[in-house]
Amino acid sequence: MPTVKVRVAVNGYGVIGKRVADAVVAQDDMELVGVADIAPDYRLRVAAERGYPIFASVEDRRAALEAAGLQVCGSFDDLLGAADIVVDCTPKKVGASNKPRYEQAGVRAIFQGGESHELAGFSFVAQVNYAEAIGRPFARVVSCNTTALCRVVHAFSSRGWSRRARAVLMRRATDPWESHVNGMINTAIPETKVPSHQGPDAQTVIPGLDIVTMAGSGPYNLSHLHFLMVETTRPVGLDELRDALWQEPRLAFVRATDGLGALNSVMELMRDLRRPRGDMWEVAIWEDSLASDGRELYLTMQVHNESIVIPESIDAIRALTGIEHDSGRSMEKTDASLGIVKSFLPTTSPAPTALPAPGREKVEAK
Repeated sequence: MPTVKVRVAVNGYGVIGKRVADAVVAQDDMELVGVADIAPDYRLRVAAERGYPIFASVEDRRAALEAAGLQVCGSFDDLLGAADIVVDCTPKKVGASNKPRYEQAGVRAIFQGGESHELAGFSFVAQVNYAEAIGRPFARVVSCNTTALCRVVHAFSSRGWSRRARAVLMRRATDPWESHVNGMINTAIPETKVPSHQGPDAQTVIPGLDIVTMAGSGPYNLSHLHFLMVETTRPVGLDELRDALWQEPRLAFVRATDGLGALNSVMELMRDLRRPRGDMWEVAIWEDSLASDGRELYLTMQVHNESIVIPESIDAIRALTGIEHDSGRSMEKTDASLGIVKSFLPTTSPAPTALPAPGREKVEAK
């Protein structure tokens, strides 16, 4: 066990922040020095029940927190003074206004996908560019959908298979906890901008990736649904496709023939597996929908927007602070602590028969 732990602060205790805080506590090389927020609602009360030190993100909200019975340990500056790194989980665009405070305090910072790539100057997905993040003062963990696309497409681009990728994303309308506020019903809303932002965002992680994305939102809140098509540099068979996906970290197969034919049934499986909050940190790929026609690969996958970026945030902490230089070791530690798996039902779903390892192929630049 490490003798010196990285001191981590979490700013924003919402959907992502509360999960990041729990994940930090689960690491043997990290210490949660506190969480900060402005709203004295049930979420911060849960933080208090868990014994997490609470700080006011904005000083003029401290009185409201204390009036709600929360013990405030100090100001936001006090929290930054106790931290080596802060994971900013505040709402979209708020992180940009917080960056000068992090610079002034001399702490490293990790931003979420709602912020721009330019804010941090580096966008992160652990299995793609961990080494490039080591020692950086700032990084941005990309959005849930971009994280999923990068994880999956990396299985092909790293082998030299990907000529061009296209994806159609059916996004959930809202997060479950606020679906009573702004959920949609009996409709679907297409995004009229092509490409949707996820494609260009993926290119900030995998430079040179040829990808186009289209997106829309539907009347549900149980994660996102992706349809991915990858034009390949050579014919790739189903066995090769399956093997490449199996070898790539943080991807897991599900099968419609097992009764897992929809978003809700996969999330029910997570609850049956006693996952914290019913979370799914892996990208779930329908194994029985994989297809290849000799020119393109076709995949259907599910992305749990509330939890998929949590392991990336933990790995980013290790990379930026330099406490672990090996991406594989960091990911193994993170995966073991959270319970990330390659098979959700390993007793009855054995691993695919491994193909001979040909090594990563190279494609000549055009």
